[in-house]
Amino acid sequence: MTPILKQFYWKDYLNITLGLVLYAIGLIGFIKPGEVVTGGLTGITLLIEYGTNGRIPLQYSYFLINVALLAAALKILGLKFLLKTIYSVIMLTLLITVARQFITEPLIPDEPIMSAIIGGMMCGAGIGLVFNANGSTGGTDIIVAVINKYKNIAFGRGMMLCDFIIICCSYIVFQDFIKIVHGLIVMGVMTYTIDLVINGFRQSVQFLIFSKKYDVIADAINNELHRGCTVLDGTGWYSKQPTKVIVLLARRSEAAGIFRMIKSIDEHAFISQSVVRGVWGEGFDPIKASK
Repeated sequence: MTPILKQFYWKDYLNITLGLVLYAIGLIGFIKPGEVVTGGLTGITLLIEYGTNGRIPLQYSYFLINVALLAAALKILGLKFLLKTIYSVIMLTLLITVARQFITEPLIPDEPIMSAIIGGMMCGAGIGLVFNANGSTGGTDIIVAVINKYKNIAFGRGMMLCDFIIICCSYIVFQDFIKIVHGLIVMGVMTYTIDLVINGFRQSVQFLIFSKKYDVIADAINNELHRGCTVLDGTGWYSKQPTKVIVLLARRSEAAGIFRMIKSIDEHAFISQSVVRGVWGEGFDPIKASK
């Protein structure tokens, strides 16, 4: 393993650990005190604890069910795919156990909606960090990954369906539709936060710039913005005249400066801007091997 890969390797595990810490605090400090059921295997283990009046703590059932799932999936998915999942399962079990020792009272008492929102944000941010590091918290992730290997089903759609069924099952324990509503709020907040963490902070923009002063603009992009760009040959089909098109990828925060720079050079330039989910390579995020 090269030094660069080793750096990413340990950084991944650091991000996974930080994400799991956020998840454990959000779960034990905000979600569990309100007797809210989340999605995934965590929701199943919460149902088990609620249904047994606490005789089976959620961290024990979480660990045992994950061990069974990992053992069954090991042959199908392979050790390389599951290595970070195994680490996450062990670490999250320990973190939940520790959190329950220190957090014995609700962090926001008598505020179930607020607790659900804050808990969902923390858990979502935690899972987003884990996913960004090509990790997984196990549970239904493993089941959907196995199904996805043999069936053409979207990973996110399969996860959402599993989560919805688990949350609705809370009615069996509490006989209260409000608990389902709180669970769906947590699921919505978690989903939004996960997407924000995974895509929001790495979101980039792509520019297509049409200008007769393309050479001046391209030089300014290189020298002033310190960004690379590509000049393509094109043809205006209405005028049948050749034209040059500058393709530029940049951070979203740089977009306003790019517009100002282009306007200062050519007020008549034609510009198209689009949002891209991520850019990997020199000057952007490092390329990682998929799990």
